[in-house]
Amino acid sequence: MTDTGEHTIVLATYGWDAPEGADPFTHWVDGTAAMGNTPFQMPIITPVVAGLWQGGYVPGIDLGDRFAYVLSLYPWHKWPIAEGVVRREVEMYDSHDGPDRKQIVELAEWVNEARRNGPTLVHCQAGLNRSALVTAAALILDGSTPEEAIALLRQKRSPAVLCNPTFERWLRTFRGE
Repeated sequence: MTDTGEHTIVLATYGWDAPEGADPFTHWVDGTAAMGNTPFQMPIITPVVAGLWQGGYVPGIDLGDRFAYVLSLYPWHKWPIAEGVVRREVEMYDSHDGPDRKQIVELAEWVNEARRNGPTLVHCQAGLNRSALVTAAALILDGSTPEEAIALLRQKRSPAVLCNPTFERWLRTFRGE
């Protein structure tokens, strides 16, 4: 067990193979994001604000009924979830192409509606760029400024959040209109 000052790391995985049954809220992953060669160390799933979590995907863990809604921006691998949990899958790439504004607004609106109705997870592969893009957009639509949303995600999840500079630039100009 390691105490980082703010979080206690119960068990850290270097890479993406968690032991079966690992807790996604206390099991940490460690690595380097391809975008900007950015190092990170963070829980698999992180609470952001009431009713909203952001994360990545690690095999070997069953989310069960921890969430009422799961938005997957990485549908190539699926979190096991309980029957009755609403799963929405969208194929999205972490690239230097600009985001599709219409798609991001629609997904952010869905996230805000979902979290009003139950615990909601937005996830991608690592939980750094795609999920942060949609989560930040949801926060902005809910009244945060882009700067507040980005700062909150970096503080709650990891300083490596939005290491994709194209996504960060796009969010800094997003006002939700």
